[in-house]
Amino acid sequence: MFTKRKTQNFLTMIPEQTVKEFTQTEGIVTLLVPKFKSETLRKWLIPKRKSTHFHIRLDETGSMVWILIDGKRTVEVICNELADSLVIQEKPANFMEERVTKYLSELYKSRFIKFKSE
Repeated sequence: MFTKRKTQNFLTMIPEQTVKEFTQTEGIVTLLVPKFKSETLRKWLIPKRKSTHFHIRLDETGSMVWILIDGKRTVEVICNELADSLVIQEKPANFMEERVTKYLSELYKSRFIKFKSE
């Protein structure tokens, strides 16, 4: 009656950006998410001279993660590259994995990324 869900290791999944528009200033990424998908709704509901996008500013580490998301790297590879580029002192070895996986899950909940399997 009930089927068991197939469990998958989060570190083997490959994140892919769904938000294609973003700006990068001084290492900080700002995502540009459209307020409406329909051009007609944008034209009618957004006043002139107002932005047609939400501006979502990521922090420094989040920006580094966003830049590494290319649809080819796994979550594990992203964690390793971040750990190599950031000097983390007095933190446990799995600190970067915990932080990146939590961050990616939040991006997934907000529909800014999607995951594909290897």
